[in-house]
Amino acid sequence: MGAYDSELTAVAAEARAALIRQIDRDGAWRTDPVWRQTFAEVPRHLFVPYYYVGVLGGYERHAADDPDPAGRERWARGAYADAPLATRLHDGELVSSSSQPSLMARMLVALEVRDGDRVLEVGTGTGYNAALLAHRLGDDSLVTTVDMEPEITEPARQNLARAGYHPVVVTGDGARGVPAHAPYDRIMATCMLPTVPRAWIAQCAPGARIIAPLNNGLLALDVDDTGRAEGRFLSTGAYFVPLRGESRAPAEPVSTRGLPGRARETESFRFLLGLVRGALEPTRAYALWEDAGMPDRERYGVTVSGPRAWAWLDDPEGPHAWPLP
Repeated sequence: MGAYDSELTAVAAEARAALIRQIDRDGAWRTDPVWRQTFAEVPRHLFVPYYYVGVLGGYERHAADDPDPAGRERWARGAYADAPLATRLHDGELVSSSSQPSLMARMLVALEVRDGDRVLEVGTGTGYNAALLAHRLGDDSLVTTVDMEPEITEPARQNLARAGYHPVVVTGDGARGVPAHAPYDRIMATCMLPTVPRAWIAQCAPGARIIAPLNNGLLALDVDDTGRAEGRFLSTGAYFVPLRGESRAPAEPVSTRGLPGRARETESFRFLLGLVRGALEPTRAYALWEDAGMPDRERYGVTVSGPRAWAWLDDPEGPHAWPLP
């Protein structure tokens, strides 16, 4: 298969260039173009030697070792789709994936990484995001990545080594962070959270920034020198595999039965409904949403101060605030 390997490498390079052009049009890294070069130089296909594509009734496996040359080419091109790739299933349930590249680009830009920053990634997945961070920083030792099970972290470590990267890969509960390598200047999660783990705040250096998916939105928190963390949601929606371990997965969606049809159909209301879960009844949440002018994600934020964490609309000390777990 050696002669075909060079052809497959060329296919992958062509597909990667097409992905870069697509993200260019999306504008994801316009404010920090260093990430464009990083994505162009880190080969995603080395991190997904196989993945699953949803088909009617289940999933279809695409793999680098497909005996059919056409199947291998399909795998290489699919590895550069601007889409999440399912990489691990358990009893038919998705438990690990490679995130959508354009969303990763937006998250990495929002992380505001600087030279010399120590970064913790929660949710190793395939290792691709850790490779992007290591490439950007130029020092593998600055990047620590953690995931729950060795069935995820060991293949990720192998993927990283194959691509020439050797960040610190830890098997453990991401909700607890990795205190052995703290303090961190940046923390990035690639799994959905039900709240902000307090352990992360404790492991942050003053001036640290956290980017994490919460309530199907991307939360950007800045940590001050007192250990208080505060920030707003970005405009981008985000749908990730839930964080597993000590921190519980998000609860089931709140029922919108009995509410007007546009409440059931409007994402901005459903975002509010998820944020106030257990603190505000759906009918009261709907009244607030209407009175506040149907606010988008960017008007909401989160504050973590000591053991307390709360979500808020417009003002962290204003009248519309709700406790988080």
